[in-house]
Amino acid sequence: MAEQATHYRICPLCEACCGLEIRTEGAQVISIRGAVDDVFSAGFICPKGVSLKDLHEDPDRLRQPLIKRDGQFVTATWDEAFSEIERRLLPVIASHGPDAVAASIGNPAAHKISLLAYFPRLARALGTRNVFSASTLDQMPKQLSSGLMYGHWLSIPVPDLPRSDLLIILGANPMVSNGSLWTVPDYRGKAKAMRERGGRIVVIDPRRTETAHAADEYLPIQPGGDVFLLLGMVHTLFDENLVQLKHLAGHVNGLDDLRAAVAPYSPERMAAGAGITAEAQRRLARDLAATERASIYGRIGTCVQRFGTLNSWLIDVLNILTGHLDAVGGAMFPKAAAFAANTVGQPGSGRGITTGRRASRVSGAPEVFGELPMNCLSEEIETAGPGQVRALITIASNPVLSAPNGQRLSKALDSLDFMLSLDIYLNETSRHADVILPGLSPLEDLHYDMAFPQLSWRNHARFSGPVFAKAADQPEEWETIQRLAALVAGQDWRADVGEMDDAAVAAEVRRFAGAQTAAVLAHLAPQRGPERLVDLALRTGPYGDQFGLKPAGLTLAQVKAAPGGIDLGELQPRVPELLRTPSGRIELAPPSLLADLAFVDAALEQTPSATAMILIGRRDMRSGNSWMHNLPVLAKGPERCTLMVNPDDAERLGLQNGGTARVSTALGELLAQVAISADLMAGVVSLPHGWGHDLQGSRLQVASARPGVNMNALLDGEQRDPLSGNAVLSGVAVSVTAA
Repeated sequence: MAEQATHYRICPLCEACCGLEIRTEGAQVISIRGAVDDVFSAGFICPKGVSLKDLHEDPDRLRQPLIKRDGQFVTATWDEAFSEIERRLLPVIASHGPDAVAASIGNPAAHKISLLAYFPRLARALGTRNVFSASTLDQMPKQLSSGLMYGHWLSIPVPDLPRSDLLIILGANPMVSNGSLWTVPDYRGKAKAMRERGGRIVVIDPRRTETAHAADEYLPIQPGGDVFLLLGMVHTLFDENLVQLKHLAGHVNGLDDLRAAVAPYSPERMAAGAGITAEAQRRLARDLAATERASIYGRIGTCVQRFGTLNSWLIDVLNILTGHLDAVGGAMFPKAAAFAANTVGQPGSGRGITTGRRASRVSGAPEVFGELPMNCLSEEIETAGPGQVRALITIASNPVLSAPNGQRLSKALDSLDFMLSLDIYLNETSRHADVILPGLSPLEDLHYDMAFPQLSWRNHARFSGPVFAKAADQPEEWETIQRLAALVAGQDWRADVGEMDDAAVAAEVRRFAGAQTAAVLAHLAPQRGPERLVDLALRTGPYGDQFGLKPAGLTLAQVKAAPGGIDLGELQPRVPELLRTPSGRIELAPPSLLADLAFVDAALEQTPSATAMILIGRRDMRSGNSWMHNLPVLAKGPERCTLMVNPDDAERLGLQNGGTARVSTALGELLAQVAISADLMAGVVSLPHGWGHDLQGSRLQVASARPGVNMNALLDGEQRDPLSGNAVLSGVAVSVTAA
């Protein structure tokens, strides 16, 4: 009989990052359950965790490189694939320069340390200005506002839910997501415990979400009305003398500038745009100010709209002005054990952030966090001239489905001289590639979260190794990235990858260790790849052993020896230590944000069409990245890609539950199954993102059987928040008729 074993694994399928207990028999997974001993998730698991078995065993998952020959994909060896990349990609760079190659990285990379840690090496080797990611389809407004206020892109405060008495949730659904830019597994359990001890939760959203159903109060808001609500609340704090900076009083700049900037935006003036009465706005502000331990939290609904950066900024402003930022029970800053820039260098001040170091060639969109807006990729391929994108490398990225106007991008991809995809599936984007290099199954790969401990409800350090051995000829994903970096840099990609990694790590260590470089590298030996990077980051991090200077400090060996992770305690106040702004203070009134307020006045004057409906997105527990629709355990059950419609609107439009509606904009139309629900406010319809698996050439058997429709095909790719470059994916006017 095959040997049975039990493995600990961190789930890589959403931001909750739950610990899993996986039982195997030989090469088969026989059960997946929540790891009870996990110090962070304590046994919680959602359906996505169980689907790791389906993902590992999926016959559609790519296991060998593919090369396109005469329009058809054929399997190839790794050497054949790299030889083809060398033959096709290097001439593009030689003839047209580095900007002729673009790179796009998707959000699954955030759960793959091999990709997240090594992609910067590839980007540097390419030397291109054309770097794109899923961040400008999701979270860039919050990263930008955090960078402007606190000095770093990932200094993002999160609710201290276990010690809170009031949480106001705006445009977020953590009951389903278990946090987004807030890593909080089992939000349901934590919220229930909060309410049982007398705490209150208020949810503000155009839809009565799963989170709203379990809250104490629900307020519907006009899609896109968040900026009006937030300005009305901030105005109220000044107008009613409710501002109380408390412990932050000596750590803020720009209070008077902020007061003057919000003076024109009274709740009475904002009520129509928000769809929330002036009295309700004032009451929310008063409650936030009067509650000792409280915070307001906003997420993707506040980001994927024209005023995403203003929304993200004003949410933090409200927490600061009520004394709830960096306070127990309020919005606090995690202190990650590794990879957090706000834990290294001189504490309390820094260089801050810089944006607009370059701009996109066609639209002139500014670079933010080293990236250009994903919405700009199509035009950069289509528009002739110096710097035109002629080749593309995608890494775990599916913008044909995830970005607006994917049909335009799809056509543009067909015009490229060369395209390379690193992906586990032949999907709607990678079908355009000339070469596809497959990644590992998550169960064949080690795991350490680089980003999410910086957003976690509790400080911790966890590591999990591979459950199964990879195929002998399959390289590690970091090795693939390192080899590509060598290739585009004009080096011999056939050289020893380990030696390449040694040289890169030695150069990194030399920057801070100087004459002690050899000694530091000896401490890290014989590790290579991501394990060495994790050990280096842990040992030099805020809890680390500093290579023997703090003998009780963390090392990777210690974390590995604790299968459920190491608990590093509750969140603690971090201001001013966390700050990396040049002033050493929180910047309440960044000039670029104050300037954008002028456009709020213009938006107030806009009159919505009397006949148009407003389209918003939504999230489902069983759906995250688009490839999850190919996993049977997640795909089964009722139809999830439905057009949610309010009963009054359905009657007015002649729509029947389970019937079909035609949804259209100037870009096109789609037919969607109707789901009538009183949870949605009148005048609004809702579709989930990431569907539309009916495009010819992809190989997703389960997903294509129930393809759904792609709402992004209705969205204008030129609409974005000009500050962050984030795409407008919600609050869009559409026509809805019975089909």
